[in-house]
Amino acid sequence: MGNSYAGQLRTTRFEEVLHNSIEASLRSNTVVPRPVFSQLYLETEQPSAHDGRTENDDEDDEVGSESNSPPIPYQMKPPPEGCCTTDGFCQAGRDLRLSSLASDPLDLPPGFMMVGVKSPSLPESLLVCAVDRRFLPDERGHNALLGFLGNCMGCGEKGFRYFTEFSNHINLKLSTQPKKQKHLKYHLYRNNQGVLIKGAPICWRGHDGRMRKMGSGLSEGHVTSDEPPPNMALTHPTHTPGSYTAGSNVDPIGLPQTADVPHSLTNGNQAVPSITQPPLNQSGPGRPSATGSHANAGPPKKRHKGWSPETSANSLPESAVKTPPSSSALSTLSVSSVITNVARSETAAPLSSLQGSSLTPLSPPELSVTIPDQLLRTCRLQPVIFKGHGTLPQLTGNASEVLLSSLLQSCYLSSQTLPRVYQHYGPSPIQPLSTEMQILLTVYYLVQLGPDQVPLIEDLEQIFMRSWRESHLSEIRQYQQPQTPATQGRHYGIETTSLLPGLPQHLSLPPQSQQPLTPSQLPWLAQLAASSCGEGVVVFGEKIGSLAQGLQQMFSRLMDGRLENTNYVVIIVTTQGQETQSCVVVTGKHQCRALAESMYSPKEGLKEINNQLSTGVAQELIHYCNSLGQDGDLDSLLDGANVDSSETSPLSSSQESAEERSLKTTHSPKDTNSPKDSHTQCSKDTPSPKERASSPKDTCSEYSVEWREVRPIQLAVARKLLSHVCAIADSSTQNLDLGSFDRVSFLILVPPSEVTFQQTVLHLWKSGVLQELGGLDQECLSQREAERYVVKMDQSAQARIDSIIQEAQSNSYTLYILVHDHAHWDINSASHSSSDSSLGLVDQLLNSRQVQDAPNILILHVTSFPFALQTQYTRISPYNEIHWPSAFSNDVDLYHEKTRYFGVSELLESTRSGSSLPLMRYDSSFESMVSALEERFPKLHSAVIRTTVLIQHYCIALMAASGRIGSSHNLHKHTSVETQEIVQSLLTAAQQCPAHHGHMVLLRIPSLALAAWAHRRLSRVRRQLGLEESFEIILGNPNQTLNIGRSFTDQIKTWLKIQDADWVPQTYLELEALPCILILSGAEPLGESLPRSLKYCDLRVISCSYLQRTTLEQELGLAAYLVRAESRPPHNPGPGSDLLESDAEKLSSTDNEEEEGQENGDSPLSCSQPLKSCPDSGALDPLPAQSTTSPNVSQKGTMDAIQPPSQSQNQLQPQPPSFPYPQPTIHQPQVQSYSQAQPITQLQPGPQIQSPNQPLSQTNSQPYTQTLPQHQPPSQMQTPHPQPQPPPPAQSRRQHSKSTSSGSLSPRASSPHLSCSWARGKGRPPSVLLPRALYDIITASDSSGLPRCTSFLPHMSVAWASSFRPLLSKMMTCTEQSLYYRQWTVPRSYHMDSNNRTEGRSDNFHPRRLLLSGPPQVGKTGAYLHFLGILSRMLIRLMEVDIYDEEDINYSAQAELYHPPNASWPNPDIMRTMPFDYTIHDPKYDDISSVYCPGFKPIFEGNPVRQEDVYLRRRTSRIKLSKYAAYNTYHHCEQCHQYLGFNPRYQMYESTLHAFTFTHLLLGEEIQLYFIIPKSKEHYFSFSQQGGQLESMRLPLTSDWSPDCIKSPIFTPTTGRHEHGLFNLYHAMDGASHLHILVVKEYEMAVYKKYWPNHIMLVLPTVFNGAGIGAAHFLIKELSYHNLELERSRRLEGGGPTVDVWPFIILADDSCVMWNTVDLDSRNGSVEHAVSLKQILQHMEACPDLAHYGLCGIRKWSSRGLPGNKQREPFSRGLLHDFLLLNVDRSQNVQYDQNRFTCHDVDFTLRLHSAGLLVCRFNSFSVMKKQIAIGGYRTFIIKTKTTDVPTSVGPSQYICAPDSKHLFLATPAQLLLEKYLQHTRQKLFPLSTKNHTHPVLSVDCYLNLGPEVTVCFVSSRPHAVNISTTGLLFSGLLLCFADSFVTPGFLKKFTFLKGATLCVISADRSSLRQTVGRLELEEEWRFRLSDEFQTANAKEDRPLFFLTGKHI
Repeated sequence: MGNSYAGQLRTTRFEEVLHNSIEASLRSNTVVPRPVFSQLYLETEQPSAHDGRTENDDEDDEVGSESNSPPIPYQMKPPPEGCCTTDGFCQAGRDLRLSSLASDPLDLPPGFMMVGVKSPSLPESLLVCAVDRRFLPDERGHNALLGFLGNCMGCGEKGFRYFTEFSNHINLKLSTQPKKQKHLKYHLYRNNQGVLIKGAPICWRGHDGRMRKMGSGLSEGHVTSDEPPPNMALTHPTHTPGSYTAGSNVDPIGLPQTADVPHSLTNGNQAVPSITQPPLNQSGPGRPSATGSHANAGPPKKRHKGWSPETSANSLPESAVKTPPSSSALSTLSVSSVITNVARSETAAPLSSLQGSSLTPLSPPELSVTIPDQLLRTCRLQPVIFKGHGTLPQLTGNASEVLLSSLLQSCYLSSQTLPRVYQHYGPSPIQPLSTEMQILLTVYYLVQLGPDQVPLIEDLEQIFMRSWRESHLSEIRQYQQPQTPATQGRHYGIETTSLLPGLPQHLSLPPQSQQPLTPSQLPWLAQLAASSCGEGVVVFGEKIGSLAQGLQQMFSRLMDGRLENTNYVVIIVTTQGQETQSCVVVTGKHQCRALAESMYSPKEGLKEINNQLSTGVAQELIHYCNSLGQDGDLDSLLDGANVDSSETSPLSSSQESAEERSLKTTHSPKDTNSPKDSHTQCSKDTPSPKERASSPKDTCSEYSVEWREVRPIQLAVARKLLSHVCAIADSSTQNLDLGSFDRVSFLILVPPSEVTFQQTVLHLWKSGVLQELGGLDQECLSQREAERYVVKMDQSAQARIDSIIQEAQSNSYTLYILVHDHAHWDINSASHSSSDSSLGLVDQLLNSRQVQDAPNILILHVTSFPFALQTQYTRISPYNEIHWPSAFSNDVDLYHEKTRYFGVSELLESTRSGSSLPLMRYDSSFESMVSALEERFPKLHSAVIRTTVLIQHYCIALMAASGRIGSSHNLHKHTSVETQEIVQSLLTAAQQCPAHHGHMVLLRIPSLALAAWAHRRLSRVRRQLGLEESFEIILGNPNQTLNIGRSFTDQIKTWLKIQDADWVPQTYLELEALPCILILSGAEPLGESLPRSLKYCDLRVISCSYLQRTTLEQELGLAAYLVRAESRPPHNPGPGSDLLESDAEKLSSTDNEEEEGQENGDSPLSCSQPLKSCPDSGALDPLPAQSTTSPNVSQKGTMDAIQPPSQSQNQLQPQPPSFPYPQPTIHQPQVQSYSQAQPITQLQPGPQIQSPNQPLSQTNSQPYTQTLPQHQPPSQMQTPHPQPQPPPPAQSRRQHSKSTSSGSLSPRASSPHLSCSWARGKGRPPSVLLPRALYDIITASDSSGLPRCTSFLPHMSVAWASSFRPLLSKMMTCTEQSLYYRQWTVPRSYHMDSNNRTEGRSDNFHPRRLLLSGPPQVGKTGAYLHFLGILSRMLIRLMEVDIYDEEDINYSAQAELYHPPNASWPNPDIMRTMPFDYTIHDPKYDDISSVYCPGFKPIFEGNPVRQEDVYLRRRTSRIKLSKYAAYNTYHHCEQCHQYLGFNPRYQMYESTLHAFTFTHLLLGEEIQLYFIIPKSKEHYFSFSQQGGQLESMRLPLTSDWSPDCIKSPIFTPTTGRHEHGLFNLYHAMDGASHLHILVVKEYEMAVYKKYWPNHIMLVLPTVFNGAGIGAAHFLIKELSYHNLELERSRRLEGGGPTVDVWPFIILADDSCVMWNTVDLDSRNGSVEHAVSLKQILQHMEACPDLAHYGLCGIRKWSSRGLPGNKQREPFSRGLLHDFLLLNVDRSQNVQYDQNRFTCHDVDFTLRLHSAGLLVCRFNSFSVMKKQIAIGGYRTFIIKTKTTDVPTSVGPSQYICAPDSKHLFLATPAQLLLEKYLQHTRQKLFPLSTKNHTHPVLSVDCYLNLGPEVTVCFVSSRPHAVNISTTGLLFSGLLLCFADSFVTPGFLKKFTFLKGATLCVISADRSSLRQTVGRLELEEEWRFRLSDEFQTANAKEDRPLFFLTGKHI
């Protein structure tokens, strides 16, 4: 629209009026079309040239205002009274001058920078202040936020939010409006000495006359100059401050005339964007240069409504297209990440892909458009037509030469479909974007794109989204208030403040005006927008009547060559009365190629490459590339090398195959020269591997293979997986019954890659999981057997999975885990996959109905890229996702790892650090060669061209490095420096190590055909150069096994110490330290792990077409690495560390001009010695070199001579350059020790413009490098510059470099004597080389701060659910990211989850499906293998219990046997002759008083344990549950369902409460018990016919017998164990019918009923709530006898026999878990094995003389079996415990003591025996008791009455004197008494302690008096059986509740020692006195008043009283 001068329009009257109208619209709130212009014309500041200032200043600025009026004087606010107004001081009176503060320690807050302020009144001095870096521009002049935030460095005052306020505070005394751009002048930084000095000027674009300092070294093909401005200087490497015009305004070879910068519109001084600048080549590694049209460094006019401060945080690299624009930015980017192989049927769906060239008739034939003939040949491009609005006319003619895409149309449609959230509220003011606005925004977006950028549809989508949001800000807010169901968990709804990647952040859209943009305004507004980029975007709008007419006109111009410089043609049709129509035609060569290639699916792309190779289409490329120009022919040079080396290598050159000849490589005209390679003859002295192996000294002490170790973080993840499995099992859904499984089996599914398969097998074999699962013995397990557990997902997988499904159906007790590794690989729907491909197999097999429904199959998906499995229709619950945890939090190692993971984010970080060569970079010389060839061969696929060039580079680098080709051929300039570095490192590394360890170089070539060709080509060159023994070349084909040469295999076997003669490596991991080039092919990596010796990851050939997050991260994941944790983190090396290994001989990355200078003898590199002469040199591991060049090339030579390149790099800190020109001090030689490596501050070269042929390694590694200006004549360059100092000798140089080698990463590696380059390199991740386009995309960030690639579509099989989606946030956790994808992505029709929708269901998650995600190569395989192991252990643990395993105590072998050893039942007659064994043998009673019997001598332990502690210290063993075990409530197998109450015939919990009353003399009153009887158990009871009252519990007859029935009712008293008590006897009874009654306390009735709904409960009366076990047993026994009598009378009424009713009951402990029997074996003696409880009880019940016995029991189990003699008595008489068969009839007169808490069974058995009843223990049976730490009758807490909190109360406080004031205890009196007696034996019975010959006489009861006291039990009953006490002297007498049978005469039978103690216990004081009087105790015993005590109970708690006395 004409030229502008000084901001004034010089145009026609119409344009002036138009300008005024637009200016008015910008100032107004109502006039149309303000939003458009706020976007289009307020985003760029246009620098003017007349005074170097930008016109971004306000209207009142002093220069360049619209009217050129004089500046308005600025009135400063008067300073406050009393404050300081001295220049250079702040108002607080503190000095701010740099000269004063230079050495002061200043406190700089994080995020702030030191800035020098220029004061007009102090021109010679700078003032120091601190400014928030967000409000300052970066070095390109971009990204400054509007506004200010600063601190005063004098007085320390903080938080100045306005620069005006701040300028007042620091006394600037301005006459004009304060502007930060004018007064914040310089960065300040501290030098080596810590002094603050002036640094680089702050790059406010356009200020300070730097506008005129134009750079000259523009990229070739871009604007260059033959008429430089007079003050030409080297400008900043990444950007020149001025804008360059493009297209018609610029002479193709001339610099832009800075005075004639076209100016479209101005608003006051506000410039509009005018031009697209061809961006300069990029220099900083992670710093993309500005996009085509300039990014905005600042906001629009200061308080413009369309701009918000937060939107200006970052400028265009993260804006309009969010793709880092640079010289070759996005060289082959696809249109969109959505673009790729979408099913052709999805054309109408939102976000559908580009359609192929199949053209369907879209309109009537009269509107057809004819495609010109020879279009492709004439224009050398294939235009891409994007359908827009309206119907596209039919294309006729040569339709194959045009491509059609509906992608843009889909984008328009999706951004016009409002989300449903806005439709819920009826009519809404929220409207979608209009058609006109969409078209205008599209034009603006295209204008923003750089010349080499390709449009990304997602960015355009986000621009639409942003525009729409901003225009409806207030309306959207009101809809955001209610939380919608779709956004549960975290609100991912529409965010009004979200910054979108498609829109520049400096630009905010104002609310749309009331009047919409009209169609008539659209064409000229669009043309106005397009005018700012010259011819880059052309708009056909005026006088275009139809799309057909526009297309015809476009084709005509295209054929005429008038669109040569145009990348996009936008056709707009706005006919009156019709809908607006539009389409976009892409006519840029680069863009058309990228779009065309992206229209192929990956499969089709590979097919096209194969087609081009097989049909010879590539022949022309080969012919072109076959010559090295004047340096000869590549093949002839190789043949010559082969002849020369014939004496060294006996192999002669063989003829190349036809296919090899068809793809020979050569150079392009844009080759770069490099310095001569001094590493010559590097392989001549290399011995063969066999020679190496024979040398005894050829060992490397550094070699170790660590990849097999399981790391702590893997254990943590395995446990996390296990806890998720347990959570599924514990949930109420009962989807997984872990308790029913007794073992684990598994199958690991891997992609169809042979290496991945073998790698998984190897991991599995080494992990020990198979041994743990009990599958195989360690000795016989071979790797081959492990292959049964891994299956490749190809056609052979079907049979294996079918067999595991059948196994699972037949083995319901086995839990099968299907591990789907690399789960993102095949997610295709089986119905959409062809039968011959292996795709869709996962869906067919894992999603089959049999697998989904099998209750014992659990699926674990494992992947690094879970996004495709996280869609709206996913089968995996978000709760079943396990994400790999971060090992470090704030640099704290959470897991104490020996390694530190280095993945994609760390690679990105290395590009930003600036302190060292980034690990991820691109190769500029390679890219320039490729782009030249792509233009020359437009029909060839870029992958063919890139591969050809790359392999040529490698071949030439090999030839150069081998030394076989004469140096006269100058081979270096035909390859790139990066490739030379890689090859040099590969060849030299193995020579430095005595064992010849080396590095791996990975070449990623996705096409199998290209990879095979590359392998053949490289192998041939290697053979001809005689390097076959130096390194291996491996073709990594996923379909084939690894093929390694025999000599290299022998080498690996030697290193790994493998003896097996047939062993060959089958995985890449086994290639550790092998020097090799691995060519990894296949469409995508399939999970292959790479060894730690991987040093270079060359991804220069990977496709840039498929921009999905999964695709990109998968390729980058190849370089993921585990670095030793002791190494310093590579991305933050600090000043003293150097990631590079450098040497004087290292290759230097220089330009052609520098090469010439070096050839003239300036470079010390040209004369340095070959590497083989310095085997201990530091250059063992070269990385691409770092060169620090200066303006004169000979200075460069001197630089390199003084200091190796990587050292100079090392000492450059990432701060802005301090001087615009390098200082002379740069040449001072550095003599300090480089191991300390202090920063060299004087070495600060200035900015640079990169020369066109500059190789990447220089530009990419050193942000501040310089090269020669291109306009300098060659004669100047060849003039040697005088060297201030000669270079130091070579040896000292080597010494310097060695001290900064990368070995400094780890302490071990830093030794200067370490010669193994492999060992040094282990601590450093591999370097990654990327295509430039991908590098720019990956290193760019979007507005959320995340890498740009994270906002791409996650996977090609999914689509975005809506355009109205927020961006991913940097703060999101993995879980939140998962929820984001679950909300915003939907599977495409060919995704396996697309059919996972069920009507009416809220979720479709499969309950037994887990997802483990973690970054690539982090160790997921090891984690899930360990998970399998611990899951198996847990199942075994679930099948195991802790059993008390203690030997009988006090055992002494019997001298004689009474029964034969194999007797089945005891003989009552024999039993009566056997002596009763009073000794206590049960180990749980090892702390109680022993019972006296003649001949017994107890062993008193020196320090007996208190009873409370015994429970915790008892010995247990882990025993696996047998199939006859009793279970707690956690067990629920299918068989138990009915038993536990899940009977379909009965309603769960359906039971009735029945009262049952009976009277007992001892209780003194009627007792009412309650039975809870489930309906299913009512047949065990009899009820009255009237009213259904419970009458009795039915008992069988003695004569009844059934094989499936137990006659005895089983009573289990329990408390506190409703969950853990073992009441499920179904398996223990082997399914037999039995009556089981739980005896519970009243307050626990409800909880027991809840957990055991199908069990009969006997509820004890309320009075027994605080009672002990004695009360429960007492009631059970008395109730059973009462019931026996009721049953007899019932039988009598029925006419049956009364005596025949079964009188036995079973009293079982609630911890009895299993039962065993002893079989006598003649050979092995007694053998114990598990049997069912049914078998034991039936055996005992079948005893013919059972009725003779009062009590029977069984032995306690011990792992030591039967102690003593194997021929043990099968039956014995003695004390019985835990599991009793009680005859309630015979024992009618012996009751349990209802008051007892402890030792009640000892007491009961002693009294039963004394009553003359037979007691028998079946020693052939044993019971196992489980340790249950919860509940039980022994857990009584003694606490005080005043508080419920348990307090420590000693035994002495358990009693007190009657009527005394004492702390009362809330504990039953009997318990206090028993505890007191147990613990105070020495005080109470001093004569009895450790005196078993003088026991304490205890009458009618046994009480525990402690283990050191022996008790002699006697019964006072007549006819009682007692031991003989003749001649026995007792040391004490214990009378507890003495009844009438105890008489004075009875007591006079016993003799006592003098001083023996008497203890009389009674219920109250009166009965105590009565007892003393009645028994005439005062005759022989002396009592004192102080000897009367009571238990420490309150009166209402009925304390017990006792009296002590001494024998006279």
